[in-house]
This record gives sequence, structure tokens and C-alpha cells, in this order.
Amino acid sequence: MDSPPRQNLGISAYTWLKHDIIRGVFPPGDKLLMSRLKERYDLGVGPLREALSQLVAERLVVAISQRGYRVAPMSLAELHDIYDARSQLEAMLLRLAIERGDDSWEADILAKAHTLAKVVEVKSADEVLDVWDARHKAFHEAMVAGCGSRHLLRVRASLFDQAERYRHLWLRETVFSEQALETKRQEHAALVDAVLAREVERAPAMMHEHLLTPVPIITEVMQRRGLV
Repeated sequence: MDSPPRQNLGISAYTWLKHDIIRGVFPPGDKLLMSRLKERYDLGVGPLREALSQLVAERLVVAISQRGYRVAPMSLAELHDIYDARSQLEAMLLRLAIERGDDSWEADILAKAHTLAKVVEVKSADEVLDVWDARHKAFHEAMVAGCGSRHLLRVRASLFDQAERYRHLWLRETVFSEQALETKRQEHAALVDAVLAREVERAPAMMHEHLLTPVPIITEVMQRRGLV
């Protein structure tokens, strides 16, 4: 059987390593030893170096001159900066989407909201987290998709990537709490109503506030775990 193409190995290394950094398998400041990575992912040095270089560009990994790589540190200053930027940008994109979005945009929002709100049969805690997170991302992507700007959406995606480690801390506090999930359901339903009513001032303000709600929770978790 032919071995997988080198490009596929690089993509796999990137995907697996990024997942493990986000999930805290490799905590902030952890040295990413090549021998350890080769054993964990059963991959060669080439694909792993490609993955590490890409994660350096995404600021999840720091290159140390002549000394390899470490997982990038986390800080409250970065947390607040990323979430402020995300909430400001998301509010602006939602305003544009309300002004420009068509009927199919509205229909997609309703579909994604319905899927997110549904109870699904899952087998493990990690699967609950993965399913809810994927549907939550899809819901928020549908909200802003009507803005019509690929360039702005790429900036949004970059900010989302930088927020992933912080978001994961919030997710673990939220997804396994029925009370917290119900609060999110109510917030999402109110957002959908305001967006479909084309409330061009109120809906973006609601989105801005909605995206900032995780910050105090993440702050508390970081302090509890000694990440600051």
C-alpha cells in the first residue's frame, strides 16, 4: 500500500497538534520535543516541522532560537484583547449581514439555530463538547455569512483561531452544565429574533454583549488553574 502523500501528513500533523494544544494536552509554556511528537503522532520530522511552523504563524506555538518550540503562553491581557476584537468585529459583520442578507441567509440561520438547540444522542463527555462546539460555531458563522465580505470573514476566522484555547476553557465550564446551556439557548433565541426582525442597532449590540459573556468565566478558570 502506498504511503500517504507528504502534504496529507503535514495536514494531519497540524490538525492533531493544534487540537491537543487547544485541549490543553500540551499546556502553555510546554516544550514541544520532537521525539515526543514523533512518538505521539507516529510521524516524521518533516510533517511535524511544517505543522509547528504553521502554528507559530497562528501564535499558538513560539519558536525558540536554536532550542525548538514551546506552546505559546496565555494571559489575561491577551484574553481581553482577543475577545474585545472579536466582539467588535462580530457586531460589525452582523450589522452588514442584516443590511445585505437575503431570504436564504435567514433560512440558514433558522436551520443552524434548530440544530444547535436539538438534543443529540452522544456517547461521551468529549463527544458532547465536540458536537455542541461544532454546531455553535456553525450557528455563529451563519449569522454573519450574509455580510458578503470574504476578506472580513477571513479576519474573523483568524481571530477565532487565536481565541480557541481560551474558548475551550469556557466550553468545559458551559457544555456540561444544563443551567449554563439553557442560558445560552435563551441568548441564541433572542439573537435570532432580533436578527430576523432586522433590528440593525439592537442585534449587533446584543451580539457584542453575547460574545463577551465568557470572559469572566475564562478569567476565573485561568486563575484557578494557575495559568496567569
